[in-house]
Amino acid sequence: MIEFSVNDNQAGQRLDKVIHKVLKEAPMSFIYKILRKKNITLNHEKAMGSQITVFGDTVQMYFSQETYEKMRGLKRADVPLSVDFPEIKVLYEDNDVLIFIKPAGILSQKARPEDISVNEWVIWYARERGIISDSEFETFKPSVCNRLDRNTGGIMAAGLSLRGLQVLSALFRERDLTKYYYAYVKGVIKEPFSDSGYLYKNKTSNRVFISRSPLKGARLIKTEFFPVKQYKDSTLLKVHLVTGRSHQIRAHLSALGYPIIGDPKYGDAKTNLSYGIFIQCLFAYSLSFPECELKGISLKTFETEVPEDWPLGVHGD
Repeated sequence: MIEFSVNDNQAGQRLDKVIHKVLKEAPMSFIYKILRKKNITLNHEKAMGSQITVFGDTVQMYFSQETYEKMRGLKRADVPLSVDFPEIKVLYEDNDVLIFIKPAGILSQKARPEDISVNEWVIWYARERGIISDSEFETFKPSVCNRLDRNTGGIMAAGLSLRGLQVLSALFRERDLTKYYYAYVKGVIKEPFSDSGYLYKNKTSNRVFISRSPLKGARLIKTEFFPVKQYKDSTLLKVHLVTGRSHQIRAHLSALGYPIIGDPKYGDAKTNLSYGIFIQCLFAYSLSFPECELKGISLKTFETEVPEDWPLGVHGD
């Protein structure tokens, strides 16, 4: 007999879903079959599969260790233990949430199986700190809840528990958070302003375009801009992302005639070359949370400074 106890990340889910996460190589038809044959019990009583699990419940599986290992299908390669990650600064952590600063130049999540992203770092960090055990990892993987472009650095949030992941994901999905970015742009901007438009994404080229009038497939965007400091021919801005679309800030500023310095896709190549700047000067520096059930971050704001490797002030005050 194999037995395991329901942990925090499994509690509150249907029993058949919990079993499928443990026996992830087993098809649901197999799981329903062994439930019917009473090869699985819940707290040593008949298991229907539809019961909602509670923390501390015990699940008994009456088959061999060999069958259990085969159905688990856990690969050690899926559990990063020692990876050469870049140095990442943590702003806040508890058992549910991790708030950290993603360096520019690393993916938020994998684009290909061989990629290393901050999502893998989150898993590694949680295991190194003992926040999640190997057995818990079989049924739950910590994950980032927001994304930044590879070359955009800044504050990100990750769920370290099922509860943390669900609450954070809902907050980002419903846009209940307030996000501000620093952007270093070509051109002098003296007054705050906001602007709206329609963003269309060309999936083939992975580029977006801003239109003043509605287009088929385009989505309404709104961005607010607040100048912090003007230089001879550039400006440091604070940018409030009112709507959160792919490449919104980069494309919107470019369309307005204020391309982000160092941006290889939407920036001005001649400006980047003349400044000798090849760092995309866009950085998510502030993230504010509304009141929520995660008390550690409820009504909290996390902020950081302009990145040290930005060349502000070098090219003429």
